[in-house]
Amino acid sequence: MATKEFLFAGFGGQGLLFSGKVLAYKGLIEEKNVSWLPSYGPEMRGGTANCSVIISDEPVGAPIVLNPDVLVAMNLPSLDKYEKAVRKGGIILVDSSLISRKVERDDVDVYYVPATRLADENGTGQLANMILMGKLLSVLDEYNEETVSAALEKCISARHADMLDYNRKAMETGRNYAG
Repeated sequence: MATKEFLFAGFGGQGLLFSGKVLAYKGLIEEKNVSWLPSYGPEMRGGTANCSVIISDEPVGAPIVLNPDVLVAMNLPSLDKYEKAVRKGGIILVDSSLISRKVERDDVDVYYVPATRLADENGTGQLANMILMGKLLSVLDEYNEETVSAALEKCISARHADMLDYNRKAMETGRNYAG
């Protein structure tokens, strides 16, 4: 893997920080060096939110992601703000339920996933973020059920243990989405 930099961006309340945390724990379980840096506006739910994750075979020098290898955009302002920052040859995942415009670049791989609609249709409610995570890991060919499950178990508190299977189902939905 060497080093891969991720940026999850959208509105507060979309689960972006949680997505980043699951990815970071997956990296830790796989004995990688990891950085997880959440950032959100003062209004929290409904305000801007993003999360930077770095997973590397080498020590991570700084947690800031300026030019991500991967951008997961869950709203139009985030796509507008970060699209140009993605490295050439990178990946952009777009929640096409919430973002109607197409990515303007042709030097990145783009995946349009109607994650919010799929979450509603599959009974996974507010887990569009995890549908995108499942698709992301599938695209990277890094979807390992054992480590994904272990990461989810680490990130989901005992109080919300009932959500574990919903998160797994959402990630499987994303993993299997062929569109």
